Amino acid sequence: MILQMTKRRRAAILGLALALGAGGALVAQAQNAPAPAAAPAAGGANAARQAAEVRKAIFKLIGANFRPLGALLKDDGKYDAADVNKRITRVIFLSGFLDEAFPENSNIGEPDTKAKPEVWTKHAEFEKSLKGFQDDLVALSDANEKEKGLTEPFKAALGKVAQDCKACHDDYKLK
Repeated sequence: MILQMTKRRRAAILGLALALGAGGALVAQAQNAPAPAAAPAAGGANAARQAAEVRKAIFKLIGANFRPLGALLKDDGKYDAADVNKRITRVIFLSGFLDEAFPENSNIGEPDTKAKPEVWTKHAEFEKSLKGFQDDLVALSDANEKEKGLTEPFKAALGKVAQDCKACHDDYKLK
C-alpha cells in the first residue's frame, strides 16, 4: 500500500512538473511571439496538423522511455530497478495523453501523419487497443513492483506491452 501511494505521488509530481514546465514554456513563447493577424478557424487542416504534432511528440517520448525497457527483452540492457520504475511510470503517464490525441477529423488535409485511416474508420477498435495497451502498462508496473528483477513474469508483462506496440503499429500506422 505504501509503495502504491509513493508511486501515485511520484506520478502526480511528474505530471505537475510536466504541466508547470509546459505552462511556463507557453507563457514564455506567448510573451515573445508576435500577435497573429487573425485567429485560425476552429477545426480544419490547421487543427489536424496540430493534433498530428501532438501525437508525434507523445509517441516520441513514449518511444524514448520504452526503448531501454525493450532492450531488456533482448538482453541488451541491465536491469536497474529505479530506472525501470521511472520509465514505466513515464510511459503510463504519457499513454494517458493518447486518449485525446486522435480527435475526430484530425486526419483531414495534410496533417503529416503516419496514422492509417483505420484509426478513424474503426475508432472503437482503435480505442480498445489503446485501452489494452494502458492496462498492460499497469500490469507491467505491478509485475515490476512484485518481481523486482528481470524475472520471467516481468519479462512476460514487458513482452505483452511490446506486442501491444507492434500490433498498433501494424494495424494503425503507415509504414
